[in-house]
Amino acid sequence: MSNLNKYRGVIPAFYACYDDDGKVSPERVRALTEYHIKKGVKGIYVCGSSGECIYQTVEDRKITLENIMTVAKGKLTVIAHVACNNTEESVELAKHAENLGVDAIASIPPIYFRLPEYSIAAYWNAMSAAAPNTDFVIYNIPQLAGVALTMSLFKEMLKNPNVIGVKNSSMPVQDIQMFKAEAATVRDDFIVFNGPDEQFISGLTIGADGGIGGTYGVMPELFLKMEELMHNNQIAQAREIQYAADSIIYKMCSCHGNMYAVIKEILRINENLNIGGVKAPLTNIVESDMPIIQEAAKMIRDSIAKYC
Repeated sequence: MSNLNKYRGVIPAFYACYDDDGKVSPERVRALTEYHIKKGVKGIYVCGSSGECIYQTVEDRKITLENIMTVAKGKLTVIAHVACNNTEESVELAKHAENLGVDAIASIPPIYFRLPEYSIAAYWNAMSAAAPNTDFVIYNIPQLAGVALTMSLFKEMLKNPNVIGVKNSSMPVQDIQMFKAEAATVRDDFIVFNGPDEQFISGLTIGADGGIGGTYGVMPELFLKMEELMHNNQIAQAREIQYAADSIIYKMCSCHGNMYAVIKEILRINENLNIGGVKAPLTNIVESDMPIIQEAAKMIRDSIAKYC
């Protein structure tokens, strides 16, 4: 098992980067990677929900990860989400990720068909076997995948020594405690990431080792500051920033366009960083979104100035 301290911290979910024609842009991928290094985050989670993985081709995801690794290797912890909705392509991406030298691969369960737990375990273990020298992170997001990580499935996966963590995006923070407690019966160390951004400090309070989140990338300063305050037991101050971050998230979600389209426009406004739009069937922003986007962008700037 590798040293798991490299996973403890704030890990933004990496956004899909497109050129003006909607194709994955190597240049913009590298620019976003440099941005994360500059901001001082622990690592990045690549080709997950925020990376629009469900709507991308295998080649899109390979191009993204290849360009990230040219910049990030040795500078950021890189977790590559490799799940596709079939085992063959997932295994292909797992092999590719290990060859590039990522720190870990990760996977949601297969979606659409409600598979028995032994089929889900076989799916995950096939990916792990294809990348035998790479850590494996289970991605538990039942509200989107339609399948929850049960304790019986979790116990089965703990038999695989490469399974070092869970990215827990279920809403009950109690799930973090349960995964930590069960893992402690068979492992000396195990990582559980808080998933829902709106409860970042709640997750840390109950025992999460860090967080992976889809809105961290548009306001990393706020999540880094919350992490610092929580480590210093300054809970009231951290809670104030959590409330501010939540208000920003609610504002971004109030647009007609998809939240990630909104985030990308805010990055253009606040950071002069152009990474394109979103991939259909996700909806890009419309003109009526712009006043809300401008307001959200200002909320981020004002919160950073106030708290960081």
